[in-house]
Amino acid sequence: MSLWTPAIDHLIEAALTEDIGHGDITTENLISPEMTGEGQIVAKEPCVLAGLEIANRVFTRLDDAIKISSSYRDGDPIHIGDVVLTARGSLQGLLIGERSALNFLQRLSGIATLTRTFADRLSGRKTRVVDTRKTTPGWRVLEKYAVRMGGGENHRTGLYDGVLIKDNHIAVCGGIGPAVKAARQRISHLVKIEVEASNLTEVQDALTAGADVIMLDNMVLPEIKEAVTLIQGRALVEASGNVTIDSLIPLADAGVDIISVGALTHSAKSVDLSMRIKAKDPGVNSR
Repeated sequence: MSLWTPAIDHLIEAALTEDIGHGDITTENLISPEMTGEGQIVAKEPCVLAGLEIANRVFTRLDDAIKISSSYRDGDPIHIGDVVLTARGSLQGLLIGERSALNFLQRLSGIATLTRTFADRLSGRKTRVVDTRKTTPGWRVLEKYAVRMGGGENHRTGLYDGVLIKDNHIAVCGGIGPAVKAARQRISHLVKIEVEASNLTEVQDALTAGADVIMLDNMVLPEIKEAVTLIQGRALVEASGNVTIDSLIPLADAGVDIISVGALTHSAKSVDLSMRIKAKDPGVNSR
């Protein structure tokens, strides 16, 4: 699937501008513009791949004659030593784009890899694992894409595409009932309303108000089980807060429909990838 949006093009441009500045004084003084070669991005640890299209765009943004090939697709499992991407063309373009391309691939593959461990733990169950808005500023579209490549699903993309009434909204509006009523009067009938609840009283208030989804925020497992019993399928149930890989099965067994995990994006470790570059005709810029 294509990831191209103006925001992503801007992000790639910003990454290159940040790194290159007024010019790569090392590469430009060692490598002539006419020199060509090949670069291979190699996995140094197992991972789930994400970000190929972005890495491709980094290199072709520098030189549209650079040719990219790969035997893999985003979402594929990768093993140590696998060549995930090969780039052929201008050596200056390959060397200048190396770090930015790696930064995108390493970060996005790290998110996809962590997400896969969570998704695999819930394999065969109806409970879904989703991300949150706890993303790197400017990277949200990419990071949420990486979650999907890891087998997870996306929660709201932003404040604009879903109603989620949280504790501060409830406090300002004077309660869950008034908040839900006010939202329902102003939004389309096609838009669902989710309400955050931190105890059983708030769960009941959300049910009475007609919430479509109830988020059980930072509840302990016995309370979550009581909440699921109370809701009885009248709303989707989301569990959120301090979720770990070990808490997934107990939460799923408690009957929740959705488990939201901020750590998928805010705590994912970048995977270890490196780029090996070799010149077609080795030599030093003689200018």
